[in-house]
Amino acid sequence: MTDLVVIGAGPAGAAAAIAAAKGGASVKVFEKAPYGRDKVCGDGLTPRAIGALKELEIDYSDAHRIAGLRMIAGRTERELLWPQNGSFPPHGAVWPRKKLDKYLIDQAQAVGAELNFDTEVELVFDGNRVSGVRHGEKTVLAKMVVVATGAQGEIARQLGAVRDPEEPFGLAIRTYAESPRHLDEHLEACLTLKDETGTAVPGYGWIFPAGDGTVNIGVGALSTMKNFKKLNLNNLLASYRSLTEESWSLGPNLDRPRAWRLPMSSQKRHGDGWVAIGDAAGLVNPMNGEGIDYGLESGMIASGFFLEDPETAPAKYDAAIAERFDQFLRTGRRFSFLIGHPFLLRTGLKLAVGTDAIANVTLGVMGNLIDGDTPGAAGKVFTAADKLLGIADPLLRKTRAK
Repeated sequence: MTDLVVIGAGPAGAAAAIAAAKGGASVKVFEKAPYGRDKVCGDGLTPRAIGALKELEIDYSDAHRIAGLRMIAGRTERELLWPQNGSFPPHGAVWPRKKLDKYLIDQAQAVGAELNFDTEVELVFDGNRVSGVRHGEKTVLAKMVVVATGAQGEIARQLGAVRDPEEPFGLAIRTYAESPRHLDEHLEACLTLKDETGTAVPGYGWIFPAGDGTVNIGVGALSTMKNFKKLNLNNLLASYRSLTEESWSLGPNLDRPRAWRLPMSSQKRHGDGWVAIGDAAGLVNPMNGEGIDYGLESGMIASGFFLEDPETAPAKYDAAIAERFDQFLRTGRRFSFLIGHPFLLRTGLKLAVGTDAIANVTLGVMGNLIDGDTPGAAGKVFTAADKLLGIADPLLRKTRAK
């Protein structure tokens, strides 16, 4: 018996374990990978993610501090600082996932969570209720099970927590390279990507300075683009790398480029005795592929309701996630159908960085800083975009690029 079982030891699972253990619950975490495993990712932490780490009382001084974002669209380049008077800290960071995940799960263990690595589990049911997990010949019963298995693996599929096939998803690929600019204080995002045929790609290329002699370089693309199924990520990365090689004085790739999938939706986030958090719940920003901040927040939210009442926690968790994230993520998915049209993509990118005012809105979107409660111009633009895209959504889906 234990109070809470967490399946998955990434940022979302670690956040849930830390919050629950600090609240006095007994927690067992199961991770199928070995201790210290790496996770393919861009490694960037938004100010929103920094805010979540502060709430968890995590010391992130080992991460490379980031002051803002450099956005490039064609020949236009704008370098902007993260907001100084917003709801979140005025800085982000780059923290390679191998270090970040290890630090977070070590903190979970330090506050009392029990860690089990190299351990694959299967769900245990009491009727229709998830009542625990089984590994080998051992069964662990729990008041609630938290599914933090990343991009919707087998356990999530078993529970129906799968991507909505009508919604977009993303693919991304990254590698590392040495660069004398590894201490740069801005993330760099190129919004004007093209594949080897010259087709505009809804997505972006990035270089994130890690502060350790290296930079994380990668590209991501949305499934709404024309000929998405034929997209070769390795070629797209090589094309983007050729554009940045000189300005960043990039050395050779330090490892083989690795790709991953970004779900961006989920048909189900909770049920009797369980909740899904982070990527397993489809909590990924469709406009930048970012999900670490949502993973940290959703893990804390799940554990908060669990500590109040395990029986009502799943439904309360789902309602809270809907209130906090659903409008923004829905708007992002609709926007991805819009920019799937090459002409609209080109026009939109010119607008995105065309003026400082609009570029600051883009900055807020890329930093996961905007929602329906955001004050000022950014909040108004988001609210207007949500309404307009809601009206246009049926047409955008019907005419989506193939």
